[in-house]
Amino acid sequence: MEQPLAPYSVCNLAAINLAEMADKENKVVDFEKLKQTVDVGVRMQDNVIDATPYFLEQNTKQAKGERRVGLGVMGLHDLLIYCETVYGSEEGDQLVDRIFETIATTAYRTSIDLAKEKGSFPFLVGETYEDTVALREAFINTGYMKKMPEDIRQGILEHGIRNSHLLTVAPTGSTGTMVGVSTGLEPYFSFSYYRSGRLGKFIEVNAEIVQEYLNDNPETSKDNLPEWFVSSMELAPEAHADVQCVIQRWVDSSLSKTVNAPKGYTVEQVQKVYERLYKGGAKGGTVYVDGSRDAQVLTLSAEENTFDNEAPESSTKRQPVVLVDTIADLRSTKVTFGSEVGDTCPVCREGTVEDLGGCNTCTSCGAQLKCGL
Repeated sequence: MEQPLAPYSVCNLAAINLAEMADKENKVVDFEKLKQTVDVGVRMQDNVIDATPYFLEQNTKQAKGERRVGLGVMGLHDLLIYCETVYGSEEGDQLVDRIFETIATTAYRTSIDLAKEKGSFPFLVGETYEDTVALREAFINTGYMKKMPEDIRQGILEHGIRNSHLLTVAPTGSTGTMVGVSTGLEPYFSFSYYRSGRLGKFIEVNAEIVQEYLNDNPETSKDNLPEWFVSSMELAPEAHADVQCVIQRWVDSSLSKTVNAPKGYTVEQVQKVYERLYKGGAKGGTVYVDGSRDAQVLTLSAEENTFDNEAPESSTKRQPVVLVDTIADLRSTKVTFGSEVGDTCPVCREGTVEDLGGCNTCTSCGAQLKCGL
């Protein structure tokens, strides 16, 4: 859960496409553009609070009383790639720290400016001047606000602030995929994958950022990409955790981030990752061990999505991920290939489709063909 809420609170989320914040020519972050985008994002979300038709009076009171918003991001990995910086490296963590410091401080300064223009959020206003001062002092002395620059803390003490919370990083799975960038805070799971066509044939697809790089660098192949094209499963779980902790420092609410661990990761190793997250200041954490479910949506190859406990032979070569999403029946055969229970799997042509955990799944290759969850 990336957004803990009070009773009757609402979740007002938006996301900045960080891929658009890259100065591609100079391979750096355009911090001025980032600041301008954050400023617009905060003002837009604050306006949404007043433009929203609430169905319950309790929602209206809570939403307009705290004026909570959650500005997040997508395309973080794209931005790092454009800056030729490795996600999860020491250099990468330093750049990520600066990016999210800029987002946080800009968001708070914008909210203070909004308080000057329109007033502070009502829950920070007391019945008397003394009560208001006491509330503002309590606000700036929370653990998060103590880390903020002094001009922000003093600005809140003097003028109040328009929004009780400003930052939340949700997964942005649908929107990130729609615009063709990495989703939320996650690195790319894979830069090359196979998508099943309507005739059951796999079509190789490269991530847009890879194709862009190959177009600009025709002497390079997808099998010989620079080190900053690191994929999620190539990162150590500790690197995933450290990126989350760096970002959490600058997020006043919470965030969504998965720590990917390889097959065979033990309970003790998972425990150490959670301890690392806790010590690093994360508010929560998710550790997913590859192959820990009978069937999973993303795998490095179709053959790996099996139901036995045997791990595949290790390989350092980057493998494509298989996504099954557009399969149609093949009517030229008496065998029924399809996604319904009892059909023969159209992917491997060997297994049968059964309902496993709410998803119509092949018992042979593990392809998830239809999900009813």
